[in-house]
Formats: sequence, structure tokens, C-alpha cells
Amino acid sequence: MAHTFKSLKVPPNSATLEEAKGRVIDLFKKACRSLPTVLNVYHLDDVVTVSQLRSAISSKIRKNAHITNPKAIDLLVFNGMEELRNIIEHYKQRHHIVGEYVIGHEGLVHDKDVKDQGSSEFLKQFYNTNYF
Repeated sequence: MAHTFKSLKVPPNSATLEEAKGRVIDLFKKACRSLPTVLNVYHLDDVVTVSQLRSAISSKIRKNAHITNPKAIDLLVFNGMEELRNIIEHYKQRHHIVGEYVIGHEGLVHDKDVKDQGSSEFLKQFYNTNYF
């Protein structure tokens, strides 16, 4: 598994914005090429498809599309390469992958219904302030 990752090396700093964007695209391609292996290693076939993971990776990259500083983009590419390395070399567990890329931060369903308001004053305050 680690032999597929030896081609990922940290490049020198980008001189231009176009060069930095090219490195982002290269990172995305390398991540997409490793998705079938990730699905197999983490046994994610029952939870997610390759296209759904590809979409999750794409949305994480597009989240930072507004950044125009090449050094900042290089730093994000480096962080992305480290994340990919951690996943490929199996430093993460299955629930890390599911929580980060399948469910996501906004994908969790929170219970926002009205709670039992007749319990006690403490519980009423707790539900109003601390519960999701």
C-alpha cells in the first residue's frame, strides 16, 4: 500500500498562482486514483461509493477556492498530501474516514425538537443553551 504513495513528494514553493492551482489538481488526481484502494482497505463499500468520496474530496478542495496566495495554497496542498498519506498508510481508522468524508461536519442529524418542558427548570435551561 505504501508503494503507491512513494510518488507523492512535497514540491518546492509555487512561483505563480497557476502553478499552485496545477498542484491542487495533481493532488486531486492522486487522491481520486487512490479511492478504490481506500474503499477496499477500510471496507467502505457498504457505506459509500467512489463517486461520493470523489465529490467529498472535491467539496473540501472547493471550500478554499477563494485563496489566491500561492504560499497559502502550497500549505493547503501539503496538508492535503499529509491527509492522503495518513489515509493510505492506514494511520486512520474506519470511523475517522466515515465521519470526515461520508457523514461530514454538516451531515449529522441533530435533534432540534422541543424537549420535555415539564421536567425541571434546570433541564429547560440546559436544553435552551447547551443542547446542539
